[in-house]
Amino acid sequence: MKTNVIAALLVLSAGAVFAQTVEVKDAWVRAAVPGQSGTGAFMSITAKDGARLVGASSPVAGVAEVHEMKMEGDIMRMRAVPALDLPAGTTVQLKPGGYHLMLMELRQALPKGSTVPLTLTFKDAGGQESKVELKLPVAASAPGATVPASGKPAAMDHKH
Repeated sequence: MKTNVIAALLVLSAGAVFAQTVEVKDAWVRAAVPGQSGTGAFMSITAKDGARLVGASSPVAGVAEVHEMKMEGDIMRMRAVPALDLPAGTTVQLKPGGYHLMLMELRQALPKGSTVPLTLTFKDAGGQESKVELKLPVAASAPGATVPASGKPAAMDHKH
């Protein structure tokens, strides 16, 4: 199921003009079972005039951060980044194995079929900040994705 969400649904009045130029598509959160402490949120973001994703928050998580994953030798490394550049008119993919949002210190299970409220914080070139409120569907995997036969992820090293 593809979910297209226009990111300008609910914005702070001061950032309304800027936020209307940001579009979020195919957004989803990976399901999490009771006791699981973290999960990822994924989406495609296009900023018409360019911007930076500088933060995220959700009432289901104690911490929400923009993370980057990349291979270093044979190890997949993940680390938090302070901001993610969104070049003008270019769609930036937040996806498993690349840039994504980490929701950590989960306060509840996130079962498949539920939804998660998520607030994204953007800054434009002039430093004007805006917040965008979204409701993301929870799924076991990305639409059309397949799980490796082993069911196990590659080796990872998570840094904050």
